[in-house]
Amino acid sequence: MALETKRSAGGLGRGLAALIPTTSTGVSTSRELPVATIRPHPDQPRRTFDEEELQQLADSISAYGVLQPIVVTEQGGQYTLIAGERRLRAAAMAGLQTIPVIIRTANEEEQLELALVENLQRADLNAVDEGRAYQHLMDAFGLTQERVAERVGRSRPSVANTLRILETSPRVQQAVIDGTLSAGHARALAALADHAQQEALLATIMARGLSVRQAERLVAVASDGLASRRRERARGVDPDVQHMEAQVREALGTKVTITPGRRGGRITITWFDDEDLGRLIDRLTALDR
Repeated sequence: MALETKRSAGGLGRGLAALIPTTSTGVSTSRELPVATIRPHPDQPRRTFDEEELQQLADSISAYGVLQPIVVTEQGGQYTLIAGERRLRAAAMAGLQTIPVIIRTANEEEQLELALVENLQRADLNAVDEGRAYQHLMDAFGLTQERVAERVGRSRPSVANTLRILETSPRVQQAVIDGTLSAGHARALAALADHAQQEALLATIMARGLSVRQAERLVAVASDGLASRRRERARGVDPDVQHMEAQVREALGTKVTITPGRRGGRITITWFDDEDLGRLIDRLTALDR
C-alpha cells in the first residue's frame, strides 16, 4: 500500500533566479552546445529518475524543443551540468544533437548548492536524496546545519529532520525513494535506533496504511515497550510474562502491561486519545464476532 508522500516546495533562498546570469539589461543569454559534450555533475542531488516521466518529457521536447535552457559551468573547455539533468537526459532520448544552455561561473560548492536549490524548487526530490545532498554540503565544505539551511532557504529544523531520515535502515530509505513511504513516516521510524525494529514497524505501517500520527504512536509504544523490557529484565520479571505482553502489544498496537498476582492478575491497556480509544474498542469487540 502506497502512503501519502506529497511535499511542499516552501521558500528556497535565492531561488532559481540565482542560476541564471543576466546581461546589464536584465535579459538572460543562452547558446547551443552539443549534448554529448555536457557531463552530469558527479554530486547531482537527484539519484533516481522516473523513466516514464523522462519519456513524456522526451516526447514533449520532440514536439516543441527545449523551452528552458539548462545551466552549465565551463572549465578548460569541459562543460559540467549544474541544473537541468532531466532535460538533458530527455533531449538525448529525443535524439537532439544540441541543447540550449546558459553558462555560469561557479565554484564546486556553488554548483552543488545551486543544483540542490533547482531540484528542491521543483518539489519532486525525494527526502533521502535531499538529506544526502545536505550531508554532502556539510561534509565537503564544513557547513553547519544552520548554514546549509540559510544557503538553500530551509529552516534549520527542516534540514535537521531531513538528515534524520539518513539514520533509518536501507529498507526504510528505499521505501521513501520508491514513493511508498512518506518522509514523515520515515522521521517517525528514525526515533528507533535499532534497524531491525524499524523494519518490523515499517511492515506494520505499510500493511495497516497508518497515518504519520499513528506511526508516531506506534513508535512511542515500541520505544516504551523496549524500555519496559529492560527495566523488567533488571528486576527479574518472568520472561513468559514479557512474551505475552509483546504478543498483546503487537495485536493491539499500544502499550500493554501484564501484572501477575497471587490469584490472577490484571492487564493494563494504554490509550492516547479518543481516536485511539475508539480504535482499541473496535479491535477488542471484533474478537467476539
